[in-house]
Amino acid sequence: MPPDTLSTTALIGALRPLLPDLSVGALLGFATGLALKKLGRVTLVALGLLVLTLQLLASFDLVTVHWSRVQALADPWLRQGGEAGAGWLGRVLTARLPFAGAFTAGLLVGLRARG
Repeated sequence: MPPDTLSTTALIGALRPLLPDLSVGALLGFATGLALKKLGRVTLVALGLLVLTLQLLASFDLVTVHWSRVQALADPWLRQGGEAGAGWLGRVLTARLPFAGAFTAGLLVGLRARG
């Protein structure tokens, strides 16, 4: 046998027991990525509609929005969320998963997928 065939056979033999975990992890990661993407879009649409509603009410002098106060309230949350959010989400999504690597790869593909 050529040396590359022998090493390929050994690699396939070593990976065979892991294939169910890897395939399930990738599938679940992909599904989670798509769900997060859709949820993010819905959240951004809702936030946009809220801002439009506030601006419409402000244009009719029904409410007064102090945007500097809104920014002062939101700044700490956005800073903390940006710094700790990605790490926290990664820990939550891969906790106790034996296929965390495949899940993470599937998650990234799901986030990048069209649809």
